[in-house]
Amino acid sequence: MELKEKLKILADSAKYDVSCSSSGSKRKGDLGNTSFSGICHSFSADGRCISLLKILLTNCCIYDCKYCLNRQSNNIKRVIFTPEEICYITINFYKRNYIEGLFLSSGIIKSPDYTMNLIIETITLLRRKYHFGGYIHAKAIPGCSEYLVKKLGLLVDRLSANIELPTEKGIKLLAPNKNFGNTEKIMGYVKNNKSNKFVPAGQSTQMIIGATHESDLDIMQKSENMYNNFKLKRVFYSAYIPVNKDNLLPTFEKPPLIREHRLYQADWLLRYYGFKTNDLLDDQHVNFNLLIDPKANWALNHLQEFPKDINKCSYYDLLKVPGIGVTSAKRIMKSRQHFQITFKDLKNMGVVLKRAKYFITCSGKYFIDKTFFNKNFIEANLVLEDKQKSNPSRKQLSFFNE
Repeated sequence: MELKEKLKILADSAKYDVSCSSSGSKRKGDLGNTSFSGICHSFSADGRCISLLKILLTNCCIYDCKYCLNRQSNNIKRVIFTPEEICYITINFYKRNYIEGLFLSSGIIKSPDYTMNLIIETITLLRRKYHFGGYIHAKAIPGCSEYLVKKLGLLVDRLSANIELPTEKGIKLLAPNKNFGNTEKIMGYVKNNKSNKFVPAGQSTQMIIGATHESDLDIMQKSENMYNNFKLKRVFYSAYIPVNKDNLLPTFEKPPLIREHRLYQADWLLRYYGFKTNDLLDDQHVNFNLLIDPKANWALNHLQEFPKDINKCSYYDLLKVPGIGVTSAKRIMKSRQHFQITFKDLKNMGVVLKRAKYFITCSGKYFIDKTFFNKNFIEANLVLEDKQKSNPSRKQLSFFNE
């Protein structure tokens, strides 16, 4: 098979793995640079969008996971790259300025150890024969030996092992060849051996959302536990895409993208805003409100804590206000040392004022009459705002439109 056709098949097969993010590491080399850079569909510290060659080593697989396009029982064209072929593509794409890094995953061929050895051979060639110093994110294969994890971790910038589904029950149902223990064993090893040379950009994982019946509470509790126990950089949430037919799989036609979006928003609150899963969800509310983002929904359910005076409240109280992020909260704290902040000033500081205005005052002044400070009024306006933002009739501006 021609290399071009292999690339088409194995790049397309890799699109279902969303577990990639910016690098945040430095590595010396003759080719490539990860300083201030990241990987595909990510933004670097200086604002650049970084591209990545994202491929599978092979779409052959000995496993038969119900949700996976590459499962053993599917009748699809099977191909495999040689290590030299991946090096050839990566280096030539880099020289043409198509990419600045590589994301390499794989189906399981023969055994986890056999697959890991092929991945290691490929990346060793890139690093030592071709002196490629660009960002490399590789997938560790659950079930492989710790010795191979160590070898791979010394070659790559980021390593990830996919948890796949939020609960062990779901894994046993849809991916009976896999288990939580093997994946968490890799995560534990990476955490305990973290250094400037071993997986310098940290580790991440991915969960498929909607293939099984777990609630958002189940998903976020699993994520929170992994952040606490394994110091992950990111948990990625991938809305289930119905690529196979099976009695054990859900029958909806469209991926649950809004739910995926709400999970990412909640994940951000856990990592940067000091929230806990139990702040956002409980046994009476096990799923997020699809009409309103999790932070605004939390604020609506805790209106007794609002409105907060922008010129008096603490930094951590500012972070609880919908429409105020980490950067804008820091700007507020710095600016109010010199002057009394007004609603007009907030807009210039990057605050999403059309969301924040319902939950704040500026020197005791509400943006309208305080009689409107009630849950029904605020909720109705926030829902209306989200509907307008997602209006399908809106179009991207173009230089060629009048």
